[in-house]
Amino acid sequence: MTDHPADPIKPGRLYAAARYGWLALGFLFVALGVIGALLPLMPTTIFLILAAGCFARSSPRLEAWLLDHPRFGPTLRAWRRDRAIPRRAKLLACTGIALGYALFLATARPHLPLALVVAAVMAACALFILTRPTAGRSPTAPWSDA
Repeated sequence: MTDHPADPIKPGRLYAAARYGWLALGFLFVALGVIGALLPLMPTTIFLILAAGCFARSSPRLEAWLLDHPRFGPTLRAWRRDRAIPRRAKLLACTGIALGYALFLATARPHLPLALVVAAVMAACALFILTRPTAGRSPTAPWSDA
């Protein structure tokens, strides 16, 4: 019996399609991360975290490349190990959020309801960042310098 267009997709093909999908997403997130490294208001780390997760599902070699990268690897490994964000990354992220919001207000001149919704979303993102443990610090004391 030959394959017929109405036959269900074989599991091997489905696995390959999913793997290529994860791989494509990984490359997309790496590209966005590189753009974020060059543009001051675009994030970098979150895209590289997402890329590492995609590569974990598609290419162990590319995942290892990201995790071993001299510049981004330590941050990615800290996130994986402790869900921690380095203090400098927190500062840069929150500064970028504040500058992005100021730029939004100055250029879009939104009505008050939209300005409040965007402020709430950005504040929630900043709160998430600030409540993560600080990389290199005790997970129980993310705000302390000890």
